[in-house]
Amino acid sequence: MKQRTLKKIALYVLIAIFLAAAAFVTAGLVMNSQNAPSSVVAAAEEVTEPAADDTQAAETEDSAIGDKAIGAGIAVGLAAAAGAVGMGIAVAKSSEATARQPEAEGKIRSSLMLGLVFIETAIIYALIVAILIIFVL
Repeated sequence: MKQRTLKKIALYVLIAIFLAAAAFVTAGLVMNSQNAPSSVVAAAEEVTEPAADDTQAAETEDSAIGDKAIGAGIAVGLAAAAGAVGMGIAVAKSSEATARQPEAEGKIRSSLMLGLVFIETAIIYALIVAILIIFVL
């Protein structure tokens, strides 16, 4: 019984990690949605109109900050949602297993806690990546 519970918890952890990776890919797509040709055009306009370039550069910077915020929000939101679903399923299954075999409660609880730690670690990684997206990229 313990091996089946561990396999289920490992499956839920893998699902949470997969969904967190999907969130990172989505954040990367949002980050790459900026148009490079518009920055080239802005650089060409710099030579002719210096006053207009300052406003265009500020708008481009604001757009980049907005894209970073959207990407970070999507990454953390999807990772937290996936982790919450995974944790909920793991807790439900461990409660079910404890109800079926009360004598194995200690083993079930320890494997549950191990699985929950792995899921929470994936969510924390998503938070760290979101912070890196905002401040580094």
